[in-house]
Amino acid sequence: MRPATREKLHSLPVDDTIVAVRGVDKSYGSTEALRGIELDFPRGRLTSLLGPSGCGKTTLLKIVAGLLDADKGTVMVDGKAVSGPGPERAFVFQDFALLPWATVLRNVAFGLELRGVPRGERDETARRYVAEVGLSGFEQKYPHELSGGMRQRVGLARALCVDADVLLLDEPFSAVDEQNRRKFQEDLIRLRNTQNKTFIFVTHSIEEAVYISDRIVLLSPRPGRVSQIIEPAIDRSGDPERIRRDRHYLDTVEEIWQGLKQYVD
Repeated sequence: MRPATREKLHSLPVDDTIVAVRGVDKSYGSTEALRGIELDFPRGRLTSLLGPSGCGKTTLLKIVAGLLDADKGTVMVDGKAVSGPGPERAFVFQDFALLPWATVLRNVAFGLELRGVPRGERDETARRYVAEVGLSGFEQKYPHELSGGMRQRVGLARALCVDADVLLLDEPFSAVDEQNRRKFQEDLIRLRNTQNKTFIFVTHSIEEAVYISDRIVLLSPRPGRVSQIIEPAIDRSGDPERIRRDRHYLDTVEEIWQGLKQYVD
């Protein structure tokens, strides 16, 4: 395995960029959350946003999603300025955000229902993605009948179901135990390889970021700024546990920790 590499900002060819963030600032009252964010997110790759608590990772994700407005700067998706949520982006929330009164199938199909897709078509599509995330047989269950890990799978299936080009994931595995978290990481890598989507993933875990990511964007403490971009260059074709014991994986985790620990109180 080759060593982790660092990219210069804007080093990607324009044709490879699906999301472009230009000069984004964001404040909450007197608190400056983000300052001068300049980023390109390449099409078809998984990019993680990593940094200390309060560095603006989720804020940046929500600005890309169109759920928050930037105070300054622009976000472009496929060359079009973001002015709110859009069908080319789907958001997976940390707290699942499922409809408690709806079955798994209807939760997964909800985005298609809002778009006016006929019931037969949307149910067929939803069933396919329920199976994709390993929940076949649970289509008629309700959220309160599912474990936390299963509810998170429903949220992921719902995001996949609308066939968005960009999936935005806000610490989607933080509420599950370590065993399920590792299984979800494997599932996400598989989906990344089969769905041809662009994933932007927020995490607090260095190990998780190194394991799943094509690229890692390190943000500095508030106000969040891009401090480094790393490509872990991990070969994920082998046994997952062997990969997690591999010297290159461990060295990359340690290198990132050395860069971040200066920000830890």
